[in-house]
Amino acid sequence: MNPKTKKSSSILAAVSVLLLSAAVLMPLSGCKNKKSDSNQGDSSDAPEKKITIGFSIDTLAIERWQRDLDVFMNVIKENGAEVIVQNAGNNLEEQNRQLMYLADRNVDCIVVLPKDANGISESVQKIKAKGIPVISYDRLTLNADIDLYLSINSEKVGELMAQGTLARTRGRSWFYILGPEEDYNMTLIKKGINNIISKNTNVSIDHVYYTDGWNYDLANEEMIRLIKNGRIPNAIICGNDAVADSVIQALTTYYNGDHICICGQDADIAACQNIINKKQDFTVYKPITKLAETAAIYAVRIAKGESVEELSTDIASINNGFGKIPVIWLDPVLVDNKNMDKIVIDSGFHTHYDVYRD
Repeated sequence: MNPKTKKSSSILAAVSVLLLSAAVLMPLSGCKNKKSDSNQGDSSDAPEKKITIGFSIDTLAIERWQRDLDVFMNVIKENGAEVIVQNAGNNLEEQNRQLMYLADRNVDCIVVLPKDANGISESVQKIKAKGIPVISYDRLTLNADIDLYLSINSEKVGELMAQGTLARTRGRSWFYILGPEEDYNMTLIKKGINNIISKNTNVSIDHVYYTDGWNYDLANEEMIRLIKNGRIPNAIICGNDAVADSVIQALTTYYNGDHICICGQDADIAACQNIINKKQDFTVYKPITKLAETAAIYAVRIAKGESVEELSTDIASINNGFGKIPVIWLDPVLVDNKNMDKIVIDSGFHTHYDVYRD
């Protein structure tokens, strides 16, 4: 090979090496830029998943629960979370179905107001098996591993009912016309009443009636039956204010004898009006707004991974058959015509117009 040809071959070889190097480097450089873009998208463009709370409620047919739900939903949204509400319509089978629906939606926490203390135990256990925390709201769920029970102290409600009744009647024949027997709050109320009247042996509980399904027509019919059979007590302790109103309607129509002391709980607007009009002696006001607010805030915090112990320093416990369950109690207040304005109206629970209107 002559020197000129040899030089040309060397130049071609050098150019080939440079082109090959460029071909190798370009895809590597492209991959690097693509990975960098992908990483930036992951860190800045992906939206953060919102916390979702499920709320399973027994029924919305009662004024009390409508108020609870409104407050709960507003506070959930204020805390940047979403809520899925399921209304069981006072049907246990439907509530169990709806609880499983919430579990299938993979919500971050479930708050449940149970229709039946024992009736949702199996569903709650299935929910817990999926790693979803459960809060029992106002009514205790029995025989299930719930994370927290939030309620008004129903045993104290019973104590206030007994103390208020003793202060307002000299007669010692009392009737109970309560809510459903499966509502564990009725058990706690009776326990609270007994805490007081066991110290006063003159009181006799002469009749106990449980209003199945909170059907107020049944409470009304039972009171009419008692009146027609000549069974008239000195006092009637009712499961809630709506039951008390049904009893009052029966007495207004079928009885015109001596005054019977009547009480309930919840401070429903009809009860407050009945107290002002001297048809009902007193009610037990429960800080419902605070209860619903607390439940909403704690549900979001638990959903975010906080432990129950981090929520409050005021945590007690109650045995629900499964074991000791953390419980946060809020205190009730007896309300009559003397402190109606201070407790019910000044707090904004009801307006002056609604309570005192004719």
